[in-house]
Amino acid sequence: MKNLKKLAALALAASMAAASLAGCSKKTETKTETPNTSVSSDTSKTSETSKTFKVALCLSGAANDMGWCQSAYEGLKLLESDYGCETAYTENLTPDDIEAAFADYAANGFDVVIGHGYEFGDPAVEVAEQYPDTKFIVTEGEVSADNVASYVTKCEEGGYIMGMLAAGMSKSNKIGFVGPIQGASLVKIMNGFEDGAKSVKPDIEVQTAWTGSFTDTALGKEAAQAMIDNGADVIGHCANESGTGAINAAKEAKVYATGDSYDQNGLAPETVLSSSVYHIPNVIETAFQTVADGSFAGGIYDLGMKEGAVSIASYHELEAEVPDEVKAEIEKKVSAIAAGEFSVPCDTKIR
Repeated sequence: MKNLKKLAALALAASMAAASLAGCSKKTETKTETPNTSVSSDTSKTSETSKTFKVALCLSGAANDMGWCQSAYEGLKLLESDYGCETAYTENLTPDDIEAAFADYAANGFDVVIGHGYEFGDPAVEVAEQYPDTKFIVTEGEVSADNVASYVTKCEEGGYIMGMLAAGMSKSNKIGFVGPIQGASLVKIMNGFEDGAKSVKPDIEVQTAWTGSFTDTALGKEAAQAMIDNGADVIGHCANESGTGAINAAKEAKVYATGDSYDQNGLAPETVLSSSVYHIPNVIETAFQTVADGSFAGGIYDLGMKEGAVSIASYHELEAEVPDEVKAEIEKKVSAIAAGEFSVPCDTKIR
């Protein structure tokens, strides 16, 4: 895997200053929402318990990013409509803000506090010790305690398929992938992308870069543009809002891109071939249900294609441009992963 030297200094500086960059560019907002139980005609879930749970969600980016954060926000809305929960959320949290946000929600009587992303793991454990009656749920976390559970989506499975698609569509035999801040849950996607690409074309060149930010679209665009200038004709990402910048670079250069977390075709219909979709609402519901039915237990739980937590979006308007043999190979691999016949390596080491 080839890292772009021209971005090394930028990524290092951005990584060291990630908190201040995000803090200056966007204001952290906390919002409380009252449930409208009339939204859902299915009363089977809300009738399981007479308790009205208070559930809070903490996000590193915007709740309407059409990606990673929005998927969790939709999960929160699911709990509101289907379970009658009283909900609140805080978006655009920097690493320095997380513990305070967790503690504030716990101190205000929230039954469940959800941190969406691996970076919420250590703060959850710290705060959970002070508030033993609050349940903390971390997506993509690697932590657990009596009142802390991590739910890990096998995002590497989607990354692998996007890598296969990128390699199958590349004519230059060069593709690129943009990540945000290095962390195990993101490194495994980047490595999965490379592994998938090389399963199709063993000699393909995979260029990579880390922007050092989850939210800076300009950094994502610059990273992708450097790859495009170096011959990459398909750009993948797992960079949250920063990845939107990578998609924009691909759109302007008239090369293909792949989406992440959410079906991102709507961002650039003539550019985004497909997306790796993480069904975070289902993950959040699965986690919350253990609180509602009293079976909650601290631990680390993995969910992937087999469990319906990961899928691949359609090709939309670009389906005719994807060769039949590429589609067939991808369909075969997706089926094998879902059936447990093929396991995508979960490689969290930076290459």
